[in-house]
Amino acid sequence: MIFTSNPPLSLYVHLPWCERKCPYCDFNSHQSSRFDEAAYIRVLIEDLQQDLPLIWGRQISSIFIGGGTPSLFSGEAIQQLLSDLRALLNFNSGIEITMEANPGSADESRFRAYRAAGINRLSIGIQSFNDHSLQQLGRIHNGRKALSAFTAARQAGFDNINIDLMYALPGQTLQQAQADLQQAIVLEPEHISLYQLSIEPNTLFHRQTPQDLPNDDLSFDMQQQNQALLQQAGFQQYEISAYARAGFHSRHNVNYWKFGDYLGIGAGAHGKITLPAEGRVIRQTRQRHPDVYQQKQGSARISETRELHEQDLAFEFMLNALRLIDGFDKSLFSERCGLPFQILDKPLQSALKLGLINETISHLKPTTLGLQFHNDLQALFLDIETNDQHRIEPKIDF
Repeated sequence: MIFTSNPPLSLYVHLPWCERKCPYCDFNSHQSSRFDEAAYIRVLIEDLQQDLPLIWGRQISSIFIGGGTPSLFSGEAIQQLLSDLRALLNFNSGIEITMEANPGSADESRFRAYRAAGINRLSIGIQSFNDHSLQQLGRIHNGRKALSAFTAARQAGFDNINIDLMYALPGQTLQQAQADLQQAIVLEPEHISLYQLSIEPNTLFHRQTPQDLPNDDLSFDMQQQNQALLQQAGFQQYEISAYARAGFHSRHNVNYWKFGDYLGIGAGAHGKITLPAEGRVIRQTRQRHPDVYQQKQGSARISETRELHEQDLAFEFMLNALRLIDGFDKSLFSERCGLPFQILDKPLQSALKLGLINETISHLKPTTLGLQFHNDLQALFLDIETNDQHRIEPKIDF
């Protein structure tokens, strides 16, 4: 594998605690009302320090603080975290710093403290404005609190806010899904992330699946309705679940989808780093449980380090890049994977014959049909013929 340059570099910071574990959530979150935030931040910085030799001289273009519920942390704790990060890392002058927040765990004073600390993009996990739906989803807030949290964020000075919203919820009608989205649009956020509820393994919903989930036809009608409403309201869909006003695409997530690099620190965090001089790309995974993560020392906090081989790189690139509505330049594949584009020929021809991809001399993009059958499109690239015989099954967990 031959790399001519480093990809853009981001940082993901995982804060793993929640007041309550939602029944649909498969993220690495742990219910707790008591934790030592100062001690955890010290461990985060120690964790970062051991990875610094991997990224000497490189700029950080974005930071995402996710969870869990990061807004359980105080403004002072976030101030300390970002201060320590600035001392260790080379921040890009226009760096995007996003923090997730739960409407049930933050108010205007806390939002102001986050803004003063340097957070410049807020992602509020509203999910629904309907009290019944929120109750079924196990959320700790109601519709009124969702509205007040958004208003508080605006009053605290945030001018770049994402709203997370879900549809195809238990018992949800087409009209209720429309009302949820219309309420979000009325608030005039810069970005809306709109997800269909999916039943994931290792969740309460997987063990006790709600009986009144919308069927596939109704879920598709909701999706079509949502896309039309957002387009009418001036939001551009740039990824399967992401809609933004002009100039407000999530730079951090775009870096994921374009197969950029990222450090991951915190319990259960993942990272991907390109080492051009060695012709290698590595993935790291941290210890999942926060107690174990904090008790370990040095490299013992890393539960797994593995090298991505040719087939892994090619598949994982396509897994991410095919989520982008406008697709990608073919040159990006070689740039990020260090491989010739021609190794994609066989699955690409299958995708073209099925009408799932459009191709020009220099560009690929999924068709409307390809976006509708996105999982099928991705699956075509599972078996890519390379000269590398050391296949390891890819593991993606953002």
